Amino acid sequence: MPANLTPQYLSAEKRYKEARTPEEKISTLQEMLKLIPKHKGTDHLQGDIKRRLKQLREAPKKKSGARRVISPYVIGRAGAGQVVLFGPPNSGKSALMAAVTNAQVTVAEYPYATTLPTPGMMDFDTVRVQLIDTPPVPPGACDPELASLLRRADLALLVLHAADPEVLDQLAELEVELRRHHVQLVADPEGDHEVEVIGGAVKTLMVITGLDLEGGEVGLELLGEMLGDRLPLMGLSPPTGEGLDEFRWRVWELLDMIRVYSKEPGKKPDMEEPFFLPEGGTILDLARGIHKDLARGLKLARLWGHGVHDGQAVQRDHELHDGDIVELHA
Repeated sequence: MPANLTPQYLSAEKRYKEARTPEEKISTLQEMLKLIPKHKGTDHLQGDIKRRLKQLREAPKKKSGARRVISPYVIGRAGAGQVVLFGPPNSGKSALMAAVTNAQVTVAEYPYATTLPTPGMMDFDTVRVQLIDTPPVPPGACDPELASLLRRADLALLVLHAADPEVLDQLAELEVELRRHHVQLVADPEGDHEVEVIGGAVKTLMVITGLDLEGGEVGLELLGEMLGDRLPLMGLSPPTGEGLDEFRWRVWELLDMIRVYSKEPGKKPDMEEPFFLPEGGTILDLARGIHKDLARGLKLARLWGHGVHDGQAVQRDHELHDGDIVELHA
């Protein structure tokens, strides 16, 4: 009897194979057990998943003399993209992080409250984006590991406080210091013709906090005049919520990703858990993202969405759009 494994199950299986720690493996195995179709054709596979779960839960914790130290700046990607918040002390990074994610961050009036990079998920609509709060960048200094994290990120958020009288100097100092570490903040790494740091151009949105405070609007206007069109810019206020909805959508738009929903034959589409693809992604890209075996054996795809009739059969190289619903047949 065929197993008829769903795209959601195959995606969880792929994450299991990529998992590095026992905790990650246990979590994905539990998800696989929840998602696997329950019938005689999967009895053996269900038993194998349960066996692996038991082995992982009962495995003794090994003691080792020398342990490899993993940098706190090495953080696995999750959701539609990895977005890094950085800026000078008391810029409002942690307040913004607390307002839009589930991360446990310290929001304080004193500087340097954030001591380690802290990831959290920003959930809205059906979009999930990973945000990482980072320790503040002191004047004239930048941690090389922060520079590496920025280069790996899909998007950087430079957070400045509009009411800080030194905000313009902070911006200038930050950019000079980042260039020392081979990072250049740009609007578009691919389309920006003034990129000078090869391999270190980082797509950046400048986020200005403190609009609710006296001088906030003036500071935002001054930064806008100074930047011109060099970097995208927006203002907000985490305490009041002003601009937070726009912020969520600006981040999503700048990631240049699309959401695609899967559908099993004869069933309603799963509109809660989309798959994320870069703009221009195809049917085959979706299949590869779910599982390489699904891509290899893909025979047919039906599409509900842009420019097609409902359920229309499409080719493997058909370009997908945000909100499309796809039914894959292997």
